[in-house]
Amino acid sequence: MNKNRKKLVTAGIFLTVLLLLAVLFSVRIKSVTVSGNERYTDEQIESMIFDTKLSKNPVYCYYQYRFRPHKTIPFVEDYKIVFRSPVNVEIITYEKSVVGYVSYMNSLMYFDKDGIIVESTNDKLPGIPMISGLRFGQIVLHKPLPVEDARIFDEILNLTQVLEMYDIKAERIHFNSQREATLTVGELQVELGSNVQMNGKISELRDILNTYSALDGTLYLDTYDETNSNPSYRFEQDD
Repeated sequence: MNKNRKKLVTAGIFLTVLLLLAVLFSVRIKSVTVSGNERYTDEQIESMIFDTKLSKNPVYCYYQYRFRPHKTIPFVEDYKIVFRSPVNVEIITYEKSVVGYVSYMNSLMYFDKDGIIVESTNDKLPGIPMISGLRFGQIVLHKPLPVEDARIFDEILNLTQVLEMYDIKAERIHFNSQREATLTVGELQVELGSNVQMNGKISELRDILNTYSALDGTLYLDTYDETNSNPSYRFEQDD
């Protein structure tokens, strides 16, 4: 009798464990909120992290998040999954800081404010300008862009921040050998000259674009002088 009772107890425990596992793995995460994302929509982040049916099971999700390598998402440094309840999670994303990209070996190499290459892709990231005119050697992912003078990155950061402040979208920023900048904004080329008084130059550009939104040609703002209260600038229209 004792042996039969032990067998029954063992079988009961086994069935209980199976039932518990079945219940646990039948539960699904029903609500997902996403924060910290600018380059991807909430739906895109959710689909990249929960990429299988099983991945929305709370137990499996917790195991994957805590003990397995995180998913690789372009332009995302890392992410955190916070359980608000067993069926309600928040995904907090930490995006990589990107200020520009260069073309290299048929790829677009995106770099951050310090010139570190953070991503290599064939996809054009909206709102990030191409940086041309730089001379550099072999590019290695997660290493600094090997330019002749690293001070150029401070100038790129300053210029992109000022452009963002005035809500001007530049497709390209070109630097000549004297580190003088030329913007491409739609069909307009804007000669900015050196990085001196850049805030004032971009402020003038914003006012000009607000008045003349469809300029096609070259605008010379390299003559900007903040002491001139009644400035005028040369504009050469394309034929």
